[in-house]
Amino acid sequence: MHALILFRDEQFHQINQIIEHSYDGLSVTDATGVTVMINGAVERYTGVPREYFLGKSAERLITRGFLQESVTAQVIKARKPVTVFQGGTNDQQIMMTGTPIFSGDEVRQVVINLRDITELVYQYQSYLRTKDTGDDSTGHVEHQDVEMVQISSMVSRIANVDASVLLMGETGVGKDVIANQLYEKSDRKNHGEFIKVNCGAIPFDLLESELFGYEDGAFSGAKRHGKPGMFELADRGVIFLDEVGELPSALQVKLLRVLQDGEIRRIGGTVTKKVDVRIISATNQNLRQMVREAKFREDLYYRLNVLPIKIPPLRERPNDIDYIATHYLKQYGEKYRVQKKFSDEFVQWMHTHQWPGTFVSQTFNVWLRSLNQSLMLSIYLTIIRISLMMRNRMRTFLKKAAEDAERNLLEKAMAKYKTTYNVAKALNSSQATVARKVKNYGITVH
Repeated sequence: MHALILFRDEQFHQINQIIEHSYDGLSVTDATGVTVMINGAVERYTGVPREYFLGKSAERLITRGFLQESVTAQVIKARKPVTVFQGGTNDQQIMMTGTPIFSGDEVRQVVINLRDITELVYQYQSYLRTKDTGDDSTGHVEHQDVEMVQISSMVSRIANVDASVLLMGETGVGKDVIANQLYEKSDRKNHGEFIKVNCGAIPFDLLESELFGYEDGAFSGAKRHGKPGMFELADRGVIFLDEVGELPSALQVKLLRVLQDGEIRRIGGTVTKKVDVRIISATNQNLRQMVREAKFREDLYYRLNVLPIKIPPLRERPNDIDYIATHYLKQYGEKYRVQKKFSDEFVQWMHTHQWPGTFVSQTFNVWLRSLNQSLMLSIYLTIIRISLMMRNRMRTFLKKAAEDAERNLLEKAMAKYKTTYNVAKALNSSQATVARKVKNYGITVH
């Protein structure tokens, strides 16, 4: 009997592993719509950790914005398989098929299968292009800007170098694109996965278990037989740690251990496991300054910064505008099976506009959504211009408000302390600065 129980436990464990490693998203609900099982692919499609789904009803998930409609309720009502569609992360279209499991005449459970339709269409079109043309490119953007050409060349040179890479740049400059190119051009693409982790988007209390996994019984609510972490899933592949500057100090120590020893230990575990993972990290913060302020470990910084790549914002590389715009237009055209081109008005506007930082990604997203809509491009341009005008007006307002406050402070200080020397001493500033500002503001010295 004991041997039979062990055999069944082993079978159950194997089935769980198969479900967990399914590329499609899989979840199971009971007859009331409460989620009782979910695999990691669902997290990839929705961008939400599974802990937020388990034990929750479909109605609650809809209320919290994780689901748009309940396929479970429709399956129970129809008593047959039902397919619905909803949006996922990054403009995905997710197909959800619910299948009833009966016990006698009653629906006892519903198995839900999730597939990324957008990805399937793109993969099929890529297959057709490869078949017809023999093109096996990674779909990278062709650059005209000298600095970006150098970065592209560097990516090709270091793709198969296993040293850590640190990508630096403002939010929205394309750090994730560069990270993916490093993976696509490397031999690791043939042996392991590209796993992306946003260190700033996952709550601290969940981040450790997501990165390193946990053993059975490690904490309340832990899955039976435990769960592999992202480092294990990325074995022989690449893990991309976005917003690495957000890592809490305790996890910085554990990450340093991975870099030094190539080993991880699950939460609640007693043994270490070797992992062969290339680490690519990205940040929009000044990690060197964070090291000086004791907010980031110096030894970890130097381990991550073996191969640094600084990506300039679009406002510093206007020569790239045509090429990036054409890339996005082609990408979305293939995705939605439409042929579009930029209007002369839009091309002229792109070249005359002073791009404010990373607003470029928002601008292209707004325009590209029009590929599937009937709205005119001129409407989008008007919206964009109004948005930018409001931004500029707000900057002007804040600047004037700051100047008025500074003038008022100096007037009161001069009335009280009489001389620029005494005012500078009271305000902990230099006399030269105070004298210059008093002159600029036209403040009378009595």
